[in-house]
Amino acid sequence: MNRVSEGTRASIHEILPVVSVMEGEGFLVHRPFPRWGLSYIDPFLLLDEFGPVKFAPGEAKGTGAHPHKGFEILSYILKGGFCHQDSLGNLAVLNEGDVQLMTAGRGIVHKEQPIDEVKQNGGWMHGFQVWINLPAQKKNLQPSYQDIRAAQIPVYVSAEGNVKIKVIVGEAFGVRSPIQMQTPIEYHHYFLKPNAQVTIPVKHTYNTFLYPVAGSFMLNDCEEIARGAVPLLAKDGDHITVGNASNTLAEFIFFSGEPLGESVARYGPFVMNTEEELHQAFREYQCGAMGELNDEVA
Repeated sequence: MNRVSEGTRASIHEILPVVSVMEGEGFLVHRPFPRWGLSYIDPFLLLDEFGPVKFAPGEAKGTGAHPHKGFEILSYILKGGFCHQDSLGNLAVLNEGDVQLMTAGRGIVHKEQPIDEVKQNGGWMHGFQVWINLPAQKKNLQPSYQDIRAAQIPVYVSAEGNVKIKVIVGEAFGVRSPIQMQTPIEYHHYFLKPNAQVTIPVKHTYNTFLYPVAGSFMLNDCEEIARGAVPLLAKDGDHITVGNASNTLAEFIFFSGEPLGESVARYGPFVMNTEEELHQAFREYQCGAMGELNDEVA
């Protein structure tokens, strides 16, 4: 499968390591950024992979109530499920394949917990969460929430049947996602059967990186990539080629976004443009301006 063959291949700017970090009530995430020396990849502020991990009964943990302001959050469930509650009054359960978009905007409080089945009986959990920055003029948007069920996520399958793409956000090979972001990004989950190869167009003005999920793949016929290494592309080409370098199914997620080019002031759950705005965000949360959860349904 090689729809885009002319032009120049984008080279690898850097291979980012993935570090392990404890979050929430005590669960492990794998994170290429933010970390020491790399705060963000504009407009992406954070990328976390939780799992894959199999919990024993009573072992799975989530997060308590906490705020966010100034960006959008996309959560994508691969295995297991999460229960969501927020200060807008939303209650939702996300299961395998589901996607959640939360626009924190001027401020929202929420919490996430594993579904009861996994909490009580144990089971597999795996998923991704990515934070996408909002431009300065949209930092104080009305907060909003939506969940997109697995059946609503469009899928592209190559004519040969050896490449499948779940188009979470954006467009891939003529297939467009229904999810609308405030900041333009591409977010595609690729599945390559053994010996499959795909040529992926990239925008040289965007920041683009790939996150390996399973197996290994050959990038531009010269660099073998596997879990624990995230290739960040240089802005010097209009496409890349990716081939399955293993004898099993290879999976990776393609992330690409248009840089905002704005100053970033961040601390914990808040991302603003100036330190004063950051201090103001903390004051707003402390005085209850971001709302609170309904304890009766918590």
